[in-house]
Amino acid sequence: MIPIYKPYMPENLITGINEILYSGQLGFGKYGKQFESQLKEFIGCNYILTINSYNTAMQVVLSTLGLQFGDEVIASPVSCLASNQPFATKGLKVIWADINHETGTLCPTDVESKITKNTKAIFHNHFCGYVGDITAINTLGEKYGIPIIDDGIEAFGAEYKGERLGNVGTDLTVFSFQTVRLPNTIEGGAIVFKDKALYDKAVLIRDYGIDRSQFRTADGEINPDCDIQLEGYGGLMSEVNSFIGTKQMLGIDQLLKKQQQNAIKWQNELQNNIEVSPLVIMKDSQPNYWVFGTLSENSKETIAYFKSRGYYATGVHINNNIYSVFNNKINLVGVNKFKQQFVAIPCGWWFDWMKK
Repeated sequence: MIPIYKPYMPENLITGINEILYSGQLGFGKYGKQFESQLKEFIGCNYILTINSYNTAMQVVLSTLGLQFGDEVIASPVSCLASNQPFATKGLKVIWADINHETGTLCPTDVESKITKNTKAIFHNHFCGYVGDITAINTLGEKYGIPIIDDGIEAFGAEYKGERLGNVGTDLTVFSFQTVRLPNTIEGGAIVFKDKALYDKAVLIRDYGIDRSQFRTADGEINPDCDIQLEGYGGLMSEVNSFIGTKQMLGIDQLLKKQQQNAIKWQNELQNNIEVSPLVIMKDSQPNYWVFGTLSENSKETIAYFKSRGYYATGVHINNNIYSVFNNKINLVGVNKFKQQFVAIPCGWWFDWMKK
C-alpha cells in the first residue's frame, strides 16, 4: 500500500555525520548557520531561527510575544495536536474559531467574532499544507493590533500570491522539520520573524535567555555582570540535525515539484468523480501537497475505497476542541462538517504514478 507519509533522507550522509560526531563541535555551529542561511534564501526572509523541535519553537514564540498565564489566543481546532498543546502547557486560554469547511482553514468572519480586548494572538493554521486566507486574517491583526502567527507545521514551501509562506507579511511563521515533513531534520523546526526586534529577543530566548557575546569573561569564566532578564529554553539545533537539514535543502525544489505533479494527476483523476472532490484551494495560493486533500459525503467509505485500491487514506487529525486539556469543548458547525467529509490520500515525493 502506498503510504500517506514517508520520511525523506538524502543519500551519502554517513561520512559527514561521522565527521561531526568526532569533531568536538556537536552543538549549534557552522552547519546550524548554513541551514539558517539556506532557509532564508529559499523563503525569501531576513530573520529566521532554527529550533531543535517544533514544540520548542512554539514555546519560544509564546515567550517572545510575552504571553502569560490566562491570556487568550484564537486558534483552529482542526490542526495537529502539536500546534495547540503548547497553549495548555503555558496556561493560555484557547478560543477556538470555526473553519471554512471547504478548505479546512480558519474562517475570517468567525475569527473576528471571537476577538475581544483579551485576545493576545491569532494562530493561523495552514491545514495539511493548504494555505488559508492570509490576507483576511492578517487584515484582522492590523485592524485590532493583534499579532498573527502562521502555523506552517505541515506547510513548508506552500505559496501565497507568489511568495512562500514565511514571506507573506505575517508577523511570525512557525515550521516543523519533524520526520514526515519537508525538510526533515529528524526533529526540528524554525521561526520566521517580520520584525527584527522580536527576532533579537527570540535569539536570547532560544538559548536560555543568554547573550553569548557577554556570557563569558576573557578567561572563559561565566560573567557575573551578564544578567539574564528573559525566560528561555534549550532550543538550539544540534550540528547533526542541522547538517541533515543542509542536505535536505539541496533537493527541496525537486521534492516539492514532484508533489505538485502528483496533485495534478489526482485532480485529473477525480474531475469526473461525483462522490469525491479535491479540497478547495484558496485563491492565489499553492499548497505544498504534503497530502492530497479530498472531500466526500461519507469519509469512512471513501477511506475504505482508497485503501482497497492500494492508497493509504486517513482523516489525518482529529479536532482538538474535543480534548479536556483545553477546557473549551465548543460545538463548531464548520469543524463538524469538515471532519465528516475530509480524506487525505498520498501525494508525496515517493509516489510514482508511472509505477502505480
